[in-house]
Amino acid sequence: MKIEETHQRPEQTSPEGRTGDGAAGYQPIEDYGIIGDLHATALVGIDGSIDWLCLPRHDSPSVFAAILDSEKGGRFKISPATGGASHKQLYWPDTNVLVTRFFTPDGVGEVTDYMPIGLSGEGQGRHQIVRRVEVVRGTMDFRMECTPAFDYARAEHRTEIVPGGATFRSPDLGLGLASLFPLKQRGDGAVAEFTLREEQSAVFVLRQIEASDDCGVCFSKAEEEALFVQTVEYWRRWLSKCTYKGRWREMVRRSALTLKLLTYEPTGAIVAAPTSSLPEGIGGERNWDYRYTWIRDAAFTLYGLLRIGFTEEAAGFMGWLGSRCQHSNADGSLQLMYGIDGRSDLTEETLDHLEGYKGSSPVRIGNGAYDQLQLDIYGELMDAVYLYNKHGDPISHELWTHLRGLINWVCDNWQNEDEGIWETRGGRRNFVYSRLMCWVAVDRGLRLADKRSFPADRERWLKVRDEIYEEIMDKGWNPKRNAFVQSYGDDTLDASNLMMPLVFFLSPKDPRMLKTLDAINRPPKDDGLVSNSLVYRYDVEKSSDGLTGEEGTFSLCTFWLVEALTRAGRLEEARLIFEQMLGYSNHLGLYAEEIGASGEALGNFPQAFTHLTLISAAYNLDRALGTGG
Repeated sequence: MKIEETHQRPEQTSPEGRTGDGAAGYQPIEDYGIIGDLHATALVGIDGSIDWLCLPRHDSPSVFAAILDSEKGGRFKISPATGGASHKQLYWPDTNVLVTRFFTPDGVGEVTDYMPIGLSGEGQGRHQIVRRVEVVRGTMDFRMECTPAFDYARAEHRTEIVPGGATFRSPDLGLGLASLFPLKQRGDGAVAEFTLREEQSAVFVLRQIEASDDCGVCFSKAEEEALFVQTVEYWRRWLSKCTYKGRWREMVRRSALTLKLLTYEPTGAIVAAPTSSLPEGIGGERNWDYRYTWIRDAAFTLYGLLRIGFTEEAAGFMGWLGSRCQHSNADGSLQLMYGIDGRSDLTEETLDHLEGYKGSSPVRIGNGAYDQLQLDIYGELMDAVYLYNKHGDPISHELWTHLRGLINWVCDNWQNEDEGIWETRGGRRNFVYSRLMCWVAVDRGLRLADKRSFPADRERWLKVRDEIYEEIMDKGWNPKRNAFVQSYGDDTLDASNLMMPLVFFLSPKDPRMLKTLDAINRPPKDDGLVSNSLVYRYDVEKSSDGLTGEEGTFSLCTFWLVEALTRAGRLEEARLIFEQMLGYSNHLGLYAEEIGASGEALGNFPQAFTHLTLISAAYNLDRALGTGG
């Protein structure tokens, strides 16, 4: 992968006056890479600090959370002992093995981070982080500090220096840190200082341990090299299944690798993001826990994975969706999001003892939106099933029985107000996007029933589908704005309406769609949603979403704009916006949920939905451009 210098962004200051990058010890969100083992992930900063890790699963309580509180959160840092080093970060080609490189006047050093994967033996090698430190030129003095803060820094733990490393034990979780260098206890953590010369290396291994275990054995150089090779081979073998050969191949493949990291292997679920409460606006309250799986993501996940050849992952996620359908609510409805293990209770709570990223509180765990009514999820679910039946494997009779019940539920409830795709907390409304996806749910049900000759109440479904269509065209269209709007009776634009041609509700060149596209594709000063090619989901000042504060542009909405322009035949415009958007990824090709006014990453990171829409936009734009583009 191309190696790029990391550039300094403008210093951010919170409303309280706290400087974000220096005094408070926070790195920009975009200065992180991610590693993982399909059960858990860790964020590794460009300064060599692991500032976020939840064990043993994506949604477990954190062990390191310095990204949410630089003083209390805990971290695992390996970096040059003296300040002033410059640094770069890159992935080992075609893998999720991360290399952080340091440059000092005396030499060049590297920390290679990975979570072992692809090993023989059930469970072997799970939940451990290997950190190889080496000097490739000259000499370098290093400092290692490991200071866990269990259960979001709420649980006390006991630290013990033992032969070969250290142990950290809390009431619910134990960690062992293995090292060939002697460690010293500092407070509740362990530290080591050491010097390496050219071609010398050291290894630190952090692993989950049982109550009776010690820190475990540190790998020899040969053992670690074998583990490294196995992990590299696993990722390259997996990525070799990718069938995408078009333009922007490197970014598509990096997106695929990122999505694989966000998978929870035992169930096939994919988390929306591995982090919680990274703010959509510095100092604001729009801070949410994304370590769950949204039904909404289903269609985009399956479409993206199937389009580029990852049928096994699509089948795994389809299995997870099928299980949710079989455990619907008493009234036949579905919850909009679930835990990665399928649990339904995601009660939200605030962690008032943590200050939040750059002072952005509250810090939330759980997600209070889990029991909202969001009618759009049924359309996304049915679209996912339709795509899988078409491009994957035919669905079973048992699954169809459950799906038929869901469609009947939509037919009974599509006219209800809901909270909508953006999970607003300002009360229920008649959101146009929700109506659109109810239309999709019934439409895909009809298509599936006809294609597979499944039994269905076709007469009723046809009637409801047509009623929804007529209502959207009548009440969703605002003649004064000359566009489809966010909800009935208002004049607020919403980027989710860019989905209309993508789900075949309207032709991409339908006059109303083209007018909506033009209305959205104007700068905010002209009542549009696009700022220098980046797309806001809606105008927070005009939409009563029940929250205060500002937010950045939504990256997935920008990729929706690219697709809508592509399908409308405006290829040069679509390509320019897509290329510009690629320039807003971080140095590793990763995206957070949003992009701020200074180009900084905002929101949880990296976000699966953004990488899914990148894959879809690249696939369709490349196909439209053809071989001569």
